[in-house]
Amino acid sequence: MYEYQFIQTHLGGFFKDATHRETIEEYAKDGWRLVQVLPMVYNGHGKPTEYEIIFERLRQS
Repeated sequence: MYEYQFIQTHLGGFFKDATHRETIEEYAKDGWRLVQVLPMVYNGHGKPTEYEIIFERLRQS
């Protein structure tokens, strides 16, 4: 069985200064695997402004 973490982030925080890489590496150290980066909110021009980063790992018994 797997467990999941859903991390909400904004465009500025997600792509600015490569913080998305730091977030992914931080969770990977704790055994989480990146599943998907999902756009959640779009601006009036159709550009995503908020994202959800989804991680999974085997549930610890």
